[in-house]
Amino acid sequence: MRYMIHISFAVLFASMSTNVPETQADDRPNIILMMGDDHGWEETGYNGHPYVKTPVLDEMARTGLRLDRFHSGHSSCSPTRGSFLTGRHPNRYGTFTPGCSLRPEEITMAQLLKTAGYTTAHFGKWHLGPVKKSSPTNPHEMGFDHYISHDNFFELNPQFSINGGPPTLFEGESSEILIDETIKFIEQTESDRKPFLIVVWFGSPHEPYQGLPKDLALYDELPAKYPDQMVRLTSNETGKQTQRPLGDVLRERYAEITAMDRSIGTLRDYLKQHDLRDNTLLFYCGDNGTPRSGVLSYPLRNKTLSGQKAQIYSGGTRVPGLIEWPDRIPSPRVSAVNTVTSDLLPTVCEIANVELPQRPLDGINLVPLLDGKMSERPEPIGFWHYNLRRDSKNDPYIAPELQTGTTPLVKLSGGIPTRNFRNYKHPSISPGDYGGDRSMVDNRYKLILKGDAEDPKRELYDMREDPAETTNLAEKHPEIANRLQNTLKEWQDSVLESLTGQDY
Repeated sequence: MRYMIHISFAVLFASMSTNVPETQADDRPNIILMMGDDHGWEETGYNGHPYVKTPVLDEMARTGLRLDRFHSGHSSCSPTRGSFLTGRHPNRYGTFTPGCSLRPEEITMAQLLKTAGYTTAHFGKWHLGPVKKSSPTNPHEMGFDHYISHDNFFELNPQFSINGGPPTLFEGESSEILIDETIKFIEQTESDRKPFLIVVWFGSPHEPYQGLPKDLALYDELPAKYPDQMVRLTSNETGKQTQRPLGDVLRERYAEITAMDRSIGTLRDYLKQHDLRDNTLLFYCGDNGTPRSGVLSYPLRNKTLSGQKAQIYSGGTRVPGLIEWPDRIPSPRVSAVNTVTSDLLPTVCEIANVELPQRPLDGINLVPLLDGKMSERPEPIGFWHYNLRRDSKNDPYIAPELQTGTTPLVKLSGGIPTRNFRNYKHPSISPGDYGGDRSMVDNRYKLILKGDAEDPKRELYDMREDPAETTNLAEKHPEIANRLQNTLKEWQDSVLESLTGQDY
């Protein structure tokens, strides 16, 4: 793990402001980073799913760089989104679970690229604090010039905040809306002759599920195939929990995935038609594994994944990962290198010729991988489900009134259709802070520690021979387990130091 000196946010930006000469700006690539909501690794045609139709993602997998072992930074959404933007594990800044905000002192890729001449925009799900104008962690405060965003997830006919304004109704299918707004933004910025960074975070396929009739019709056979198994999810009518047959639920879920896939195709077609595709890095991933309401057992999944969303196993963090960039990746390739959402910030900074923040980072620069020069990951990846209850009695990091959400959604929380956020101060480190499910993954082995900080249960898996994590090797190979446990403890030391605010 790397350790870096600390400098102030203001000094960092001042030092970078002259990093990239204006004359070079037009030569740098455009960057569009997309992410689905609750879209697990197996839910693509190219990964062998028996039902779901994703022809656009399948084509990206055939023509670009397919990251077969790409992981979300956490097995749930807000933490992964933090890692995506900051290159840091979310526990460093208290984004432990869904509904935990960022801290205002965090440095995002949007802030970094903006200081280097990029035009920046965010569209869709935010979930790192309220999107209202007064929020210190709204997309604008975190570096985006323009945003049309939601505090959380959304379905058909969503309501978004436009640059911090009150919720505004957008009629239509949500993925189509986001891509339409993305294209409008590209058209509006064309005269600026600046490269752009656009982050598109879809609300699909998060439950409750809603699909257009043409997309639902593609999966009409599913209700009859799975009529008896019941799953719990949100009712579109009441916003409360209900139970419905799995086949009905999967029909709607897969319709959302197909609509999102089609919208990505609309964007790809636009880029090609306007001679932007060759010099645009187009990326797609999911934010965590498949949730319980969408898990479908079939032979390929059972041989490849165990677990699901919110779990430390591969089914909780392994997600689709695809990159297209014809100028840099002219021929299709498949990579088995372990990669993670935390790698995005170091990678785009290298591409844009921007210095990295001088604070601990957990991601690595993947440009050598893009160029076909990386066959193994030089550093392991840490995952950690911190126990939020340990901090929930501490003082709030951000005033509660600034953490109140505004954009409504179908699913009720505490009886209300909006979401409030939280983040807590963590002034000191204690031995109990090291608990919770956590893991360390190197190029072959994965160590999982569960429960107590002092005497955890240990699981060790050979991820190359046993990707479904079925055979615990901790007793057979204690030397490997001990090595990874020491690495994990050293990493946790660094993460907890960040959590106390030492990086600021």
